Amino acid sequence: MSYLADSARYDQMTYRRTGRSGLKLPAISLGLWHNFGGDRPYELGRGIARRAFDLGVTHFDLANNYGPPYGSAEITFGRILKDDLRPYRDELVISTKAGYDMWPGPYGEWGSRKYLLSSLDQSLTRMGLDYVDIFYSHRFDPETPLEETMGALVSAVQQGKALYAGVSSYSPAKTREAAELLRSAGVPLLIHQPSYSMLNRWIEPELLDTLEEVGAGCIAFSPLAQGMLTDRYLDGIPEGSRATQGKSLSTDLLTDENLARVRALNEIARSRGQSLAQLALTWTIRDPRVTSALIGASSVEQLEQNLAALQAPPLTDDELAEIDQHAVESGIDLWAPSSQAD
Repeated sequence: MSYLADSARYDQMTYRRTGRSGLKLPAISLGLWHNFGGDRPYELGRGIARRAFDLGVTHFDLANNYGPPYGSAEITFGRILKDDLRPYRDELVISTKAGYDMWPGPYGEWGSRKYLLSSLDQSLTRMGLDYVDIFYSHRFDPETPLEETMGALVSAVQQGKALYAGVSSYSPAKTREAAELLRSAGVPLLIHQPSYSMLNRWIEPELLDTLEEVGAGCIAFSPLAQGMLTDRYLDGIPEGSRATQGKSLSTDLLTDENLARVRALNEIARSRGQSLAQLALTWTIRDPRVTSALIGASSVEQLEQNLAALQAPPLTDDELAEIDQHAVESGIDLWAPSSQAD
């Protein structure tokens, strides 16, 4: 039976304007970093994507090397588009990125024009698309002139292969410089994608102000701190968890001090009738300058539970003050080499 999207899909979702652009994003978007690679059953990812769209999630975020293996998340999403979502293409915001390692040799990573534009062509082929809505420079390249990297984004937009340009894990200074280079070429910086969570608050001192100044939006990735801000690690490190698999969360980060913070935050969540993950999402999007938060999902049930964070009441001043006692930098920012480069 062919897929038919829920007719009530826009009734409950909150949509926020991206900076000073005309584009709105759902307050929670779906990232395909994990669980959509060739190592996972196709029907699992398909079910998650369909349910997300039925619940008003219109934004699906990818990158060239999401998998494993590299490229396979885009292949999976291309199949989902072909099987289910193609009739709704104009209701979707699809993004991809290039910047990290993708193929061997000197042209397979970082920020050169050759790499970025070649990667975008490959991504479009894998997904069966004529264009993506947002194309990102996935990280700052200290050895390539920023003019070249931003010039590649401009070309992608001018060629009709992307509608908007974005950056990810850029410092405030480099974000401001990138925005000026793009603006001078007639292609505004739409959005910045930084890591951000209750345990990784690097964007607060300056980056959010910078984005407001240049008119760009912000979409936070890893709002659950690579899984730390869930109930999974409240009682230690379970076998089979992300931390034991050597993925994006090292057991070295699960210190007694960090776990104590997580348990204290969990008690605040319980007092609000939320799970820890729901509290983390409510907190991440509390600032209106944060357009959206990116979540992953390993099941439809987990997706639904996390999206339920949007139904929670706003955090009170007293709750925010209590959270601030425990929501402190915890040494988990894996992307600092890019975001601290000036």
